[in-house]
Amino acid sequence: MNEILKSQLDEINSGANRPKNVDQTSVKKLGVLGSGLMGHGITYVSALSEIEVVMTDSSQENADKGFSRIEDILHDSVELGRISQKNADKILNRITTTDNYNRLQDCDLIIEAVFEDRDLKRKVTTQAERIMDQNGIFASNTSTLPITSLAEKSIRPKKFIGIHFFSPVHKMKLVEIIKGKRTDDETIAKAFDYVLTIGKIPIVVNDSRGFYTSRVFSTYTNEGLALLAEGNHPQEIESAGKKAGMPVGPLAVIDEINLGLVARIRNQTREDLATEGKELPLLPSDRVIDIMTKTVNRLGRANGGGFYEYPENQKKYLWPQLQTHFPPAKNPLGQDEMIERILFIQAIETIRAYEENVVTSVADANIGSIFGWGFDSNKGGTLQFVNNYGIQEFEKKSIQLEKKYGERFKPPKMLKEMSSKKEMF
Repeated sequence: MNEILKSQLDEINSGANRPKNVDQTSVKKLGVLGSGLMGHGITYVSALSEIEVVMTDSSQENADKGFSRIEDILHDSVELGRISQKNADKILNRITTTDNYNRLQDCDLIIEAVFEDRDLKRKVTTQAERIMDQNGIFASNTSTLPITSLAEKSIRPKKFIGIHFFSPVHKMKLVEIIKGKRTDDETIAKAFDYVLTIGKIPIVVNDSRGFYTSRVFSTYTNEGLALLAEGNHPQEIESAGKKAGMPVGPLAVIDEINLGLVARIRNQTREDLATEGKELPLLPSDRVIDIMTKTVNRLGRANGGGFYEYPENQKKYLWPQLQTHFPPAKNPLGQDEMIERILFIQAIETIRAYEENVVTSVADANIGSIFGWGFDSNKGGTLQFVNNYGIQEFEKKSIQLEKKYGERFKPPKMLKEMSSKKEMF
């Protein structure tokens, strides 16, 4: 890890964005609503850190399935010699599984990790808040829905916050803490201290659609889809993503996320903006999403296949019919230009998020990009990439990309001002 990155990580972990007027806090008993992919992971990392956890689900059977997944993680750790069976048993003994919300009675922190559906989240929030410790805080693990809107159904909106984990929870180091418009300092401090307690890296951001991490990460996947829509070979797109330093190519990532979910989030965003009298701009990626979800019904790995085929006990491979639906271009782009687009779109969107005060520090922006969605650590994070490229050169290249590929590459006002003053992030 280079010195700049280490310094920024130290800045975050020392509490630069933690409210200074609140004493140190601790979580006595955690409630987790939902035992699926995220819920059981949150339960595991919390119990591992000696926190008593009540993990709920809509049925005892579902809650027990989540518990079994935790047992599997611990079994692997014991087999690898990372922990003893005695310690594994202690961790499991800190977890209570239930379908009865009354067991949440003494919880001073509750994290909902249910399906990404606004109505369902509001329903479980109302149920749990009536039962939990009245001095406790309630958090949503949503990755896209604005915290302020979810807090509208809260009986204590000042004690409502976003605590956004990344999958798989037991491996990913970052946690994004999202302040709603009414979230108070005590709630921010308690969320921050909890994240440090479970050995994760906390970044604190202001509320916005997609927050910081989901908002910028989606530009990576959308750019991959745009490249496909233009007729670039899918294997070349995946290769460009990896050469840009991302851990997985954009098409493979979307298969894991699920295109059905991507489409639902996009459609929900459209509806939400329509109620505000706004429109969601059309992107080149929209045509790909519509063809994959509506025409060929290939939603991703969990649904049997998406951009890739997943034969049992064999290596995945790109769906052979992709180029039937997205015909090859006469003059496909070279790797260098694809890589440049992939890097630039993430950096430009980060600058916009910083300009809008969604992400409030350079350290949070860089560390969030590296530990949240896997931006190349050798580049120092999204804003450090701009510094290293040269801010004036970066602006010039952005203008060229805008002319060639559209407004999404338009240099933000902040970038133009910093370029004219020869400043750095």
